[in-house]
Amino acid sequence: MNYKIKKEEILLELPSNSLIAVLVGHHSINLAKLEKLIDVNINLFGNQFNISGNAENINKAKLIISNVYNKLSLKKSDISEFDFSNFETELRMINGISSNLKLNQNIDKQEDLKFETWKKTIIPKSIGQKKYFEALNNFELVFGLGPAGTGKSYLAVAKGIHMLKKGLIEKIILTRPAVEAGERLGFLPGDMKEKIDPYLRPIYDALYEMIPADRVEKKIQSGEIEIAPLAFMRGRTFTDSFVIVDEAQNTTSIQMKMVLTRIGEGSRMVINGDLSQVDLPKGQISGLNESKKILSKVKDIGIISLNADDVIRHPIVAKIIKAYDNYNNN
Repeated sequence: MNYKIKKEEILLELPSNSLIAVLVGHHSINLAKLEKLIDVNINLFGNQFNISGNAENINKAKLIISNVYNKLSLKKSDISEFDFSNFETELRMINGISSNLKLNQNIDKQEDLKFETWKKTIIPKSIGQKKYFEALNNFELVFGLGPAGTGKSYLAVAKGIHMLKKGLIEKIILTRPAVEAGERLGFLPGDMKEKIDPYLRPIYDALYEMIPADRVEKKIQSGEIEIAPLAFMRGRTFTDSFVIVDEAQNTTSIQMKMVLTRIGEGSRMVINGDLSQVDLPKGQISGLNESKKILSKVKDIGIISLNADDVIRHPIVAKIIKAYDNYNNN
């Protein structure tokens, strides 16, 4: 890629016309949206982008286009699922690290910021997710706190699969409290798997997105992937395992202490939850909130808070979360 910089204008040249076609979209719809998003003018001549506007914005546009192109060329982005959200994700990352733009340019070169699964390579898509990645790599116990859509469960599953694929662990254990909005599993129809499955649907979706379907079923049958309600963890010790506790905001104080003390040799544990979505009976303390306070100063434990800026869904979701946060704070 060659850059020729003029005052208020940058010429960006990219080598692959086929990837450029994917990047710009049908009738250059993605370029039109990017122009509106960051207030620049972009014209494409062959494989050369002419970007004009104020200096800060044209440099942002250059970096966004370059990063999105690089991820397409390295097959880090699924071309079949490619849309304008890829550009918005890059803008969020650039805004979050504007004081250190080189970090964003080099992210694809950092092996510790990639989780290799059987079907795809997972990389962070926001600054908060990058911090979460680093915590998952560096700590044996990690708390992931934040609203839905920030990638807490998805990235935890990716890390577990990455370690399983490399032979660093023997099994992945997925669990969550059985109480949801007042319902208890004992009163629901079906066997235990049928009872717990609907509540773990997002984790199942992540599994099937990263592992071929037939292999998922085999790993569940062999016990390499275990799915069970939190109550079934009592009395056990997890060795050589990657344990994910999802929806942990609905654990009681006793449940949280119980599961935290199950960690055995060669194991890691991730505790995820959204403290704004507690479904426990009124007056009952959330084990997640309590453990966050108790363990906040303990070394070798990673506590990462994600927010609306880390939401990797439709952009309106981040705006909704921020609006609710502002309402509750006021």
